[in-house]
Amino acid sequence: MSASPVVPLHDLLRDIRACTICAPFLPHGCRPVVAASEHARVLIIGQAPGAKVHASGVPWSDASGARLRNWLGVDDTTFYDDSKIALVPMGFCFPGRGASGDLPPRPECAARWHSELLAHMRSIRLTVLIGQYALRYGLGNAYRSTLTDTLLGWRELGPNVMPLPHPSPRNIAWFKRNPWFEADVLPTLRERVALALSAPV
Repeated sequence: MSASPVVPLHDLLRDIRACTICAPFLPHGCRPVVAASEHARVLIIGQAPGAKVHASGVPWSDASGARLRNWLGVDDTTFYDDSKIALVPMGFCFPGRGASGDLPPRPECAARWHSELLAHMRSIRLTVLIGQYALRYGLGNAYRSTLTDTLLGWRELGPNVMPLPHPSPRNIAWFKRNPWFEADVLPTLRERVALALSAPV
């Protein structure tokens, strides 16, 4: 059995939200965005906040978030109830824009904070990994040569992990090329989310 976390979660979240470790690399400044509690049953690990989330400070408060909530089959109230769903990106701050979209999440966040943060969340029944950075982090050697190949093997990951592509509007072409995702993955995702949320704490 692992040892109990040393720092209380509310203190840890305060420290994360005050973090400036990546300040020299963030063109828009630091604004860590995270939501978690000891009682959360679903853990969503995404990539990093976009510009709209950086402005609002509310995780997934953009078009990607609206599509994600539809995929999960939950309403806004459930999604933003941190006693049910924890929202933990790979990078807590908006990394800025690159030539083809947002820059990758800064690697310092997961290295510094994730282990300590996840140690508090012992009621998690389902982990949802979104996008290649979260998939590589969460799956390790189970990550295949490409994101699509990894997603095609979703059944092999067991009932407690669901891999997803990023729900960004930029990925519309991928969704159209891969109709199996909506037909096969999303119904199972919704079933697993509902089951995890109904599990006792």
